[in-house]
Amino acid sequence: MVQPSKPLDFSLADGGSLPIVHSKVADILARMAPQDVQLLAVKVESRPEPYFLVNVTRIEKCIDDEASEEVVYWTPKDGLPEKIGTYFSVSGMRIDPTKVGDARVFRTWGWHIALIVSEDLKQALESLGATGMKFVEVTGPSSRSDQERAREQKFREAWQQVDTAREAAWRTLGTLEQEVIIPVVVGGTWPSRRQAWRVIHRPGGHTLLVTDGLSDPFHGQAEPSTGLGLELALETSELLEDVEKSWPLLLLERVADEVAEHEQVRERVKAGLFSMEVSGSGMPKALVTEEGRVAVLLGMSSRTLPGHFTLPAGEVRLVTVKALLPRELAYLLEHGVQGRDELARRFVESGEGHLSQTRRHPGVR
Repeated sequence: MVQPSKPLDFSLADGGSLPIVHSKVADILARMAPQDVQLLAVKVESRPEPYFLVNVTRIEKCIDDEASEEVVYWTPKDGLPEKIGTYFSVSGMRIDPTKVGDARVFRTWGWHIALIVSEDLKQALESLGATGMKFVEVTGPSSRSDQERAREQKFREAWQQVDTAREAAWRTLGTLEQEVIIPVVVGGTWPSRRQAWRVIHRPGGHTLLVTDGLSDPFHGQAEPSTGLGLELALETSELLEDVEKSWPLLLLERVADEVAEHEQVRERVKAGLFSMEVSGSGMPKALVTEEGRVAVLLGMSSRTLPGHFTLPAGEVRLVTVKALLPRELAYLLEHGVQGRDELARRFVESGEGHLSQTRRHPGVR
C-alpha cells in the first residue's frame, strides 16, 4: 500500500540522475550558479507549487585518484569502447579543488553520478532549510590509512592474476571473443561486485556462454581466494544473431544471480546434480511452464567440457547449465531425485548431453 509522505524540496528522477527541486531551491541555483545549470519547469503531480528539473551543464575533470579510496577505470577488455578511460567505479571520492575553477555546481568528468556543490552554495541551501539533500565532504585528506591502501592494492593485484588465469582457461575451450559482456548497472552480490560473461565459439557452430567473476576474490579481501569456487557454463547449438539479447545469456544471468545470492543454492550445486527454476519472462515459449518459469539442470558432466579449471588460489568448478522443457520438469517433479538422474542419463544417451536447445524432442514422454 502506498502511504502519502511529506514532499521534498530536492529529489532525484530517472533512476537517480536528474535532480527535481522546489522553486525556492531553483531560485538559489539561478542566483548563485546561473552559469552551471539549466532550470526547466516541470509539473509534479498533486503539488500546486512550481518545481524545476536541474540540468547540470558544468563538468570538471577534478577527481583525485590518489586521494580517493578506490578508483577503477573501464578498459578495452570490458567491451564498451565509448567508456574506455572513464571510471568504472569510484569509492570514497576526493576531488582536487584547484581544478574546479569558479564552478559552484558541477558533475565530475568520467563519473557523472557525482553531483558536487561549493561550500557557499551548500551553506545557502542549509540556511534555507531545504529538505531531501545530504552533503558529503569530498575535499581534504582521505580517511583511508596507508594500511588500507596497501590492502586494496594487494586485492587489485590478486584480482588481475585471477582474471588472467581464468581467461587462459576460457581460451582452451574454443575461440574466445575479446569483448566482455557486462550489465549496464554494475554491482550486486558477485564476489568482487563485478558481473561479467564471456562468449566462446566452439566446434560445430556451438556457442558457449560462461560467467566470468563468480570465482573472483571477494571485494577488498587481500588473501588468495577463488570466490564462490565455481563458474557457470551454458552451451547451445542454436544460431545467436545477437548474443547480448539472446535467451541463453538471459537464462545464464538469472541462474548466476540465484547462485551468487543464495548460499544454500551454491552448496547444492557443488554437491552434484541440481535443478532449479527462474523467471521465464522474455524466454522462448518452448521453455516456459504454465506458471511462467523456466527450469534448468545444473552440474551435468560433459564429454567436451572440463569439470574444473585452476586459478592461482586453487581449483574452480565449471558447472554446466542445461535448459529443461516443461515436460521434463514435470517428470522431474513427479519422480524426484531418481527422475533427475534418469533425465541426465537420457540426455547423455541421446548425444545431446549438456546442450541447451529449444527445438528438440523432450527427453521423456
